[in-house]
Amino acid sequence: MQASTVGSLEENQVDIYEQSLIMHKKNKGKIDVISKVRVKDEKDLSLAYSPGVAQPCREIHKDPSVLNTYTSRANMIAVISDGSAVLGLGNIGPRAALPVMEGKCVLFRQFGGVSAFPICLDSQDTDTIVETVKLLEPSFAGINLEDISAPRCFDIESRLKRETGMLTFHDDQHGTAIVALAGLFNACRIYKKDIRETKIVINGAGAAGISIANLLNYIDVNDVTMCDSKGIIYQGRRDLNAYKQEIAEITNLKNIEGSLADAVKDADIFIGVSAANVLTPDMVGTMASEPIIFALANPEPEISVPLAKKAGVKIMATGRSDYPNQVNNVLAFPGIFRGALDAGADEINIEMKLAAARAIADLIIKEAKCDYIIPKPFDPRVMPAVAVAVAESAIATGYAEDSIDIDKIRIKAEKITKEK
Repeated sequence: MQASTVGSLEENQVDIYEQSLIMHKKNKGKIDVISKVRVKDEKDLSLAYSPGVAQPCREIHKDPSVLNTYTSRANMIAVISDGSAVLGLGNIGPRAALPVMEGKCVLFRQFGGVSAFPICLDSQDTDTIVETVKLLEPSFAGINLEDISAPRCFDIESRLKRETGMLTFHDDQHGTAIVALAGLFNACRIYKKDIRETKIVINGAGAAGISIANLLNYIDVNDVTMCDSKGIIYQGRRDLNAYKQEIAEITNLKNIEGSLADAVKDADIFIGVSAANVLTPDMVGTMASEPIIFALANPEPEISVPLAKKAGVKIMATGRSDYPNQVNNVLAFPGIFRGALDAGADEINIEMKLAAARAIADLIIKEAKCDYIIPKPFDPRVMPAVAVAVAESAIATGYAEDSIDIDKIRIKAEKITKEK
């Protein structure tokens, strides 16, 4: 019976691939540029273009701060990729990455009302990417970095934050961390555990893993151990890059050494952002009672759901939509950009990320159970809740003006969701 179910899942997946290919070919991609105004006669033409367009040009030249008043820039972001770490496909290059970036733009518009444009750069050189993106600042209020391999993604994001005035967010890092943390909040509530007192193991020290570790450190979770493909990360390990060295300073405070199997002994929580089938049922058996498993590798998790359940796991999350508790970044990034853009925020800081995670988790506090610790991607409450929480946090932390009308942000977000 189990083999039949697996076969059915594989057949469904193949069918999805074929249907998606047909859809992409039929529509010649997934996005288009739609005008906000109609040009149906000479007067319309004179207003939208010459000679009328000269006046907003004069106003912006005289006062650059009104750029967002007279153009679409205030609601326009660029989805930037170099194609170096696309989904589970790896370094497939910028051309093959374009369908993913188009898809991301669709999600920004559909879930957040944010206009987004895909830009795939034909370079994997950090300096070239940074300098190219900096030149885009007159056209975009924000940048969503996507599918850029670690550790370059850390350098690119930090430099763009320092060297531009655009909102900059690397979704592979922070989107995954935010939604995972939301799920962990509710999982710990169900088991009546204080997340700060749990022992957590993160397997995978790439973009998402490091961001998760930083968020956990920010909320004072002190017993976090990170592993990469070579085992436990500890201070003094000679093969660590600069970012892993930084993580070694805030995790594994006992500075233990060993393998993943050593790390998970007595752990309350396992978070995998790594590779398929690296966590075995025997390893799960050595964890603490009521273990929480977040196996987020896609398409195949670190341990399969049937094996984890057989090993006694009641709360499990994956990155897949065909199982409960999907950690899906669409729960985070549309509302984060919606709230940050509408608040006129200078940056998406760690407090805003934490506010987003709490907002996502709090939506389902009363309904939360083992197979429902994270809201569904199409829950209409999510985007407005995240947008408002992010905007409020931006104001509270001094990254947006306190004169911002939160009620207007809430009403706008709810209207976008209803029109979706």
